[in-house]
Amino acid sequence: TVGRVELSVSDGRVDVWVEHPKRTRFACPDCEGELSVYDHSEERAWRHLDSCAFLTYLHACPPRVDCPEHGVRQVRLPWAEPHSRFTVLFERLAIDVLAECDVAAAAGLLRVSWDEAWHLMDRAVARGLAAKPLATPAHVGVDEKAAGKGQDYITVISDLDAGTVEYVADERRQASLDGYFEKFTPEQRKQIEAVAMDMWEPYITSARAHLTNPDEKIVFDRYHIMKYLTTAVDTVRKAENRALNAAGDKRLAGSKYLWLYSAENLPERHRDRFAALRAGDLRTARAWAIKESLRHFWSYKRRGWGAKHFKRWYFWATHSRLKPIIEAAKTLKRHEAGLLSYFAHRITNAGAEGLNSR
Repeated sequence: TVGRVELSVSDGRVDVWVEHPKRTRFACPDCEGELSVYDHSEERAWRHLDSCAFLTYLHACPPRVDCPEHGVRQVRLPWAEPHSRFTVLFERLAIDVLAECDVAAAAGLLRVSWDEAWHLMDRAVARGLAAKPLATPAHVGVDEKAAGKGQDYITVISDLDAGTVEYVADERRQASLDGYFEKFTPEQRKQIEAVAMDMWEPYITSARAHLTNPDEKIVFDRYHIMKYLTTAVDTVRKAENRALNAAGDKRLAGSKYLWLYSAENLPERHRDRFAALRAGDLRTARAWAIKESLRHFWSYKRRGWGAKHFKRWYFWATHSRLKPIIEAAKTLKRHEAGLLSYFAHRITNAGAEGLNSR
């Protein structure tokens, strides 16, 4: 029952205190046996659905029972799940909102912090995984996502065929991925045909430790590979722009984002300027051309053709006299097996990236 209600117009907030009638009996959360109230926990508050656009909070001192078998336990509350700071109805609304927009936008609409919105989504994922039968995906996507405003990361594992998130772990360490693989028996792990991932050593080490024939199953993701090259191009641009500016040449000024595009995605309004830049003798233009040439690698039908293309591309890149490009090319060469395994499985993390952007 409702004990009292307080309304603060200045704060835009409604607080509702909930009580239970005297002599009410509650079930032990472990055995369901009905028992009298032993005592009450300290008062807690739960965010509830808004009332007439006012933030609404439920307050209560949760009852505890003294079970002969399980000892003193806090009873289950009908309006909230254990350890949650939100009512079930608010969590349901939050998940609907999070399904339609990213975490930052959802946080604004729900009037919660970014961390609270992420916590709500994390709880929903955990509930879904707990209710889902354990099955071994054939094609797994491993990706990292920045969590929060700092440099904290989480590891997100997806079933690339089903387009579903299968596992979420803190940080991007080897142990983050180990936890996923160790859910399965060695026999079950044999059913994993391929894993798409970044060239991140802790992930590689984990996959090698848990997969049979890992060199045939690890596929380095196209998106991340191109990101290495794009970063190298930008490093070349920065150095060249400084040198040109010192000589009074402003050709590269304001051109940063032009070099991030692929040729086919360049907006029409920038095409004339970009064509002029590419026609010059700029080191950045050479770096961009080398980057774009690698895109053709994934268009080949056969592994042998892809390998020949990579060999020619590697020679060009390493003889470019562009240090960032040379370093990126050597990184790819060290991971060549994981590039070429694409032709056996043809998977990327593109779908997982879409899921993880939420």
